[in-house]
Amino acid sequence: MAAVDDQDATEDAAEPSGLRVFHVMRAPVGGLFRHVADLTRAQAEAGCQVGLVVDSLTGGADAARVLDALSRDLTLGVTRLPMRRLPHPDDLRVAWRIASLARELSLDVVHGHGAKGGLYARLPRVLPIFPRPPRPVARVYTPHGGTLHFRADTLAGRVFFTAERIMGRVTDLMPFESDYARRRFTETIEPPRTLAPVVHNGLSASEFAPVTPASDAADFVFIGEMRVAKGVEDLLRAFASLPENPRLALVGSGLDEAGFRALAARLGLDGRATFHPRIPARDALALGKILVVPSRAESLPYIVLEAIAAKTPIVATNVGGVPEIFGKHAARLAPPRDPAALAAAMRAVRGMTPEARAALADDMANFVRARFTIDSMNQGVLRGYRAALASVRRPLAGLAI
Repeated sequence: MAAVDDQDATEDAAEPSGLRVFHVMRAPVGGLFRHVADLTRAQAEAGCQVGLVVDSLTGGADAARVLDALSRDLTLGVTRLPMRRLPHPDDLRVAWRIASLARELSLDVVHGHGAKGGLYARLPRVLPIFPRPPRPVARVYTPHGGTLHFRADTLAGRVFFTAERIMGRVTDLMPFESDYARRRFTETIEPPRTLAPVVHNGLSASEFAPVTPASDAADFVFIGEMRVAKGVEDLLRAFASLPENPRLALVGSGLDEAGFRALAARLGLDGRATFHPRIPARDALALGKILVVPSRAESLPYIVLEAIAAKTPIVATNVGGVPEIFGKHAARLAPPRDPAALAAAMRAVRGMTPEARAALADDMANFVRARFTIDSMNQGVLRGYRAALASVRRPLAGLAI
């Protein structure tokens, strides 16, 4: 749902049609990339002139194909620049290039996604040496987790949180993709200093078609990055404790994959737990009868939305914005980092009658269909843009850029 709380009194601002918008992000992979791709297409369809700036060092051939297709819908094109994940001297050069483009293209909005995208979008207002646009630009930032996963008692956390507080002073709009992310930002960094609506991620209408498991589908399926934060170790340990020798398909790739394969072997899961390369989500859902999302940390994961929309039974942990997606069924969520509790949740869903499973899937899909759509996501963001622009361009608002 594009829930914009009590901050949607923005109808007197400029209409979104014709807005010139740049989205800035780093790695063209994962849920953040999907969010930005959906948002850019939706804004282009709404009459905005849209461009995207993205890293040239990551993503590989898959990202290149997606970006090439996306560029056909974006009148301001796709610009690829080398962006480092951690702070780097090149950040100034990249930010300068983006500021130059903002001036050349006479942009209305620069929307940064993730910590690095947010830096590039807002740094030109912090340092007056950067090229100045011909008219005030709304600086927008969506954290998408990123910085929020750091701890305040670490050096990295203190550095990044200090940077967030500095950048917060020059931010005109901060839409969060979940209420959890907004609470987390408020508790760990500071209360947002600007408009901070919750605008949930959304799905397209076609994604609400049910997925039928393949004839040889495993009992459970995991879909995601093979890394510690996704809770794969917890899943393997939970799965190993289940009776009746069920089967598990794990779909994805990542830096920790080799370690998870080794753990599966040590747990005696050879032949029962099979690893598969990354494939499209709906194809992956067909490899199992029940999706398991054992994450230790999340923001608002697309795979949970996609599975519920496809009416795939789901077991998940109570992290991030997942309870917002589960709605009244949030009590079914298992605590994170608890293989025993995860195993109990897996047994409970597997033990349901087919009729009970179908009724639960229908109810959850209806909830998601009513609240988590690309159209509502786009409308929520555009309302925020209008409010931000009305603020930065009001008479005598100064020379804010």
